[in-house]
Amino acid sequence: MTKRFPKIRDVAEAAGVSTATVSRALSAPEMVSRDTRAIVLKAVEATGYRMNHAARNLRRRQAGGIVVLVPNLANPFFAQILSGIATAMAPSGYNVLIADTRQADAGSSMLDYLHNNRADGLIVLDAGLPEEVLSAGQGRAFQPPIVFACEWLEGDDRASVTIDNAYGARLAIDHLVALGHRRIGHVMGPPDNILTLTRAQGTRAALAAHGLAVREGWFFAGDFSLGSGAAAAQRWLAMDDRPTAVFCASDAMAGGFVGALHRAGVRVPGDVSVVGFDDIEIAAHLVPALTTIAQPRRLIGETAAQKLLDLIRKTGQPGGVRDVLPVELVVRESTGVPARRSPR
Repeated sequence: MTKRFPKIRDVAEAAGVSTATVSRALSAPEMVSRDTRAIVLKAVEATGYRMNHAARNLRRRQAGGIVVLVPNLANPFFAQILSGIATAMAPSGYNVLIADTRQADAGSSMLDYLHNNRADGLIVLDAGLPEEVLSAGQGRAFQPPIVFACEWLEGDDRASVTIDNAYGARLAIDHLVALGHRRIGHVMGPPDNILTLTRAQGTRAALAAHGLAVREGWFFAGDFSLGSGAAAAQRWLAMDDRPTAVFCASDAMAGGFVGALHRAGVRVPGDVSVVGFDDIEIAAHLVPALTTIAQPRRLIGETAAQKLLDLIRKTGQPGGVRDVLPVELVVRESTGVPARRSPR
């Protein structure tokens, strides 16, 4: 006996609504109430109904997929953001294609793909991309909407989802000052990166607000990587006049910084306190466990995906709207009162 697959009318009967309401609840949820959508989704689960996304996309002349542009897929920071994007996109049936923008020839490959294949939208986690990649759809009848996540372009009128980076830096400095630190350094990210600039600006402003010296010699160059954190630690070790606490603009750099100090026999936080930024999964498992500024990474991904869906469906604002999500200080074991004297 051939098994009959459930149809949309079966869902409508189970939910006690019309087939049109079921269609709206699944394809354009903003057109129905939250309660109605919940009833429809429950009926979908009960009946085992599966939407034919390919047919729907054909009717709408959509590709049925979005592209997420990530600066470094090897960086664990992006895992939760990508998970949030995938989770938010799943009910809509859009496929998610992820591209690493820093691989060799990635720019030309992405440009070729976006010129030759129609994506329904882009989520961009790398604001350093050349504009020709971001505007690859120009000149065609359809240009995919773009949402920036984490990074953004100053003065750009496209939608974005980010955090208050300067406030995160302020939380880190406030915490160190409350512990008694007056000599505070900062390991920065890559130059010309918007996150580097805003976190460094926030650090300088927070130090000034506490009446503390902003010593440029205590601002170490980095690039968000473990290796650059370790290199900053070597520069700290070579100093005669050392800061008693260091705020790193990423957890990866903080991990590299702490690791290099440990190998040199320097105690954290006994000899120097260290704060990170991001709260990636490994931060809680370092020795000592890392005090850090936590970003709501999954929520960043979910929010960016929802904004993109709204733009694709033409229910969202056309651009210029930046969602700024909150951050919080997570105090662990890598910070303490300042040492009386830095080790030599």
